[in-house]
Amino acid sequence: MSRRGSLKVYLGYAAGVGKTYRMLEEAQALHARGVDVVIGYFEPHGRQETIAKTQGLEVVPRRRLTYGGAQFEEMDLAAVLARRPAFAVVDEFAHSNIPGTGNEKRWQDVHALLDAGINVLTTMNVQHLESLNDEVWQVTGIRVRETVPDWVVDEADEVVLVDLTPRALRNRIERGVVYAPEKAGRALDNFFAEANLTALREFAIRHTAHEVEDKLFAPHREERILICLTGRPSSANLIRRGKRVADYLHGDCLAVHISPGPVCDQAVQRHISFARNLRIQTHVIEGEDVPSLIAGFARTHKVTQIFMGRSAPRPWWNRFKETVVQQVVRMARDMQITIVAERRR
Repeated sequence: MSRRGSLKVYLGYAAGVGKTYRMLEEAQALHARGVDVVIGYFEPHGRQETIAKTQGLEVVPRRRLTYGGAQFEEMDLAAVLARRPAFAVVDEFAHSNIPGTGNEKRWQDVHALLDAGINVLTTMNVQHLESLNDEVWQVTGIRVRETVPDWVVDEADEVVLVDLTPRALRNRIERGVVYAPEKAGRALDNFFAEANLTALREFAIRHTAHEVEDKLFAPHREERILICLTGRPSSANLIRRGKRVADYLHGDCLAVHISPGPVCDQAVQRHISFARNLRIQTHVIEGEDVPSLIAGFARTHKVTQIFMGRSAPRPWWNRFKETVVQQVVRMARDMQITIVAERRR
């Protein structure tokens, strides 16, 4: 059985900071040393300096597909696997593949290459991390649709921060280096506003620092985070927040849903599936006494922190009765309980 390939992620905070350029510089250095390197997928975006960095590197032809009456090109995973290079350059790690390609996400294609013993160099921006989805939306007003589970990036052998000050990036956009002139003005007024870029850059720096700390210091796994799932839309935010805290504390993360019957509704099933995709241990307990079952589960599993959403408002005739959250707080006094607000813009 061949060894698993290594994964190196070039992480930035926005388009234009130079991730792909840096990745291709490394590919050229490897090629100069006689290492077998191919480009599995490269997105030029019309940037001539970056395109020049591909000169002399073998490019595996893309796979062409028709979807919805339009033509698309994706990485030809089968062709790269058949070629079996020592290193494959695969741009845009968070990309969603066109239906019919095979894997739903490009990071799954990369995992197939790694499983075959091929080393991979790839790029992504920090806003594509699943756990940051709500925070990025709050800061920028843009809901990022293409995301990568945090554990996928955590398993990378190396994460390299490609940094550029927000002012320098805006200057590059103004000069037409990143986008065509007709798009540059809109970009600077919207996503690339300096306040947005400063916040995103902070996310990228913090995440990279966490990755370095995680690899330098062995986790103790003393913290155990429990996320209480319901069918409400805010459960998605709860899952992201709880998982991110668990990762920062090097702790375990669990999720539980208390169901009145043997079958969960579709909204709960979606949240459970989402949690499992983030590698959160999920549990469903059947019963009516929600607060007691949550507190009992937490104590049995040695939970140290419980993450809950706010209880739904009570009708006026019942407003003096304890909410589910209040009852859990009373029953689990030895645990830290975090009530996560429902964020709206």
